[in-house]
Amino acid sequence: MFFKANPSKAVAFVAGKKVGNAIRRNRAKRRLRALFRESEMTLLPGQYILVAKAPIVETPFSRLRKEWHLALKRSKVLRKD
Repeated sequence: MFFKANPSKAVAFVAGKKVGNAIRRNRAKRRLRALFRESEMTLLPGQYILVAKAPIVETPFSRLRKEWHLALKRSKVLRKD
């Protein structure tokens, strides 16, 4: 995940060819979108680039959700409200 603080919001979801064929890349991006949507209100405003890696397609969604929240905490992009 890449983040740049900015008053305007922008989000990009990227999955390279290493993730797999078009079907696997699209599934990876859909999963990233779902994770982002769940926590969008708790994130700082800014520009986000979310990059999918190959294991995202095979990993159970519950584990992805846990790792996603850990990544958000490490990146310090959660609002302090």
